[in-house]
Amino acid sequence: MEIVDAQIHIWQTGLPSNAAHWQITSFTAAEAIALMDEAGVDAAVIHPPSWDPGSTELAMNAVRTYPGRFAIIGAVDLTRPDKSRAAMEHWRAQTGMLGLRCMFLEGEDRRLLHAGEMDWFWQAAERFDIPVTTLATGSFEALGEVAAHHPGLRLSIDHLGGKGGNTTLKDAAAMTHMPGLLKLARLPNVAVKVTGAPGYSSEAYPFPTMHTYLRQIFDAFGPDRTFWGTDISKMPCSWRDCVTMFTEELPWLRGEDLERVMGTALCEWWGWPRR
Repeated sequence: MEIVDAQIHIWQTGLPSNAAHWQITSFTAAEAIALMDEAGVDAAVIHPPSWDPGSTELAMNAVRTYPGRFAIIGAVDLTRPDKSRAAMEHWRAQTGMLGLRCMFLEGEDRRLLHAGEMDWFWQAAERFDIPVTTLATGSFEALGEVAAHHPGLRLSIDHLGGKGGNTTLKDAAAMTHMPGLLKLARLPNVAVKVTGAPGYSSEAYPFPTMHTYLRQIFDAFGPDRTFWGTDISKMPCSWRDCVTMFTEELPWLRGEDLERVMGTALCEWWGWPRR
């Protein structure tokens, strides 16, 4: 079984702006590879972090240096439609680039989404076949409308639909958004990254409270639209624990379903040929 992590960050300068991440000034591709090898992770998708202005080029260097081990989900400036739309036309021609990520928890990007001022972006993503992944708690209804209006758009929701490291809430208190997330399962072009599940738990490994929510997501979205990953730099456990939580501790996830959740489905959804 090939294991592909749907989300990690690497950086070489500055402390992470989100205190939930490791407060270190760099986490390199070489360091990530060493930990991945130790954990049995074959590949990972880098999301260049905003706190390092050189993080996209760093990610591209990682793709070149470690063939087959990394790919990239990048970002464009949603406040500059003309420039960003022009960039999107050739987005996937860039080294290792699979798609785009948007952050809709707060600020101007959230306002643009809810004001209906992002039609240019969704149209371009659909036209140029660019998958989009979103940190979007509180915006599920708006994103459902987007997905319904753009059936050719491949949209995924980050971190079990929660706020990831942007919340200190744990267990059930961190999962109050689940009913809204599960409603999106009716749309065949919406998927969920179940990235960072241990970070929502107040318990020790194997984080049993989270298993209930993982099962709800899997039952709703199925193995083709449920993607494992870690966001490792803010996990309270090892990379290996993040793997075995799924491969050993979820008795309902086995066989081909497990293989798809652990990487196959993600690579198909984001268009990353692995073989």
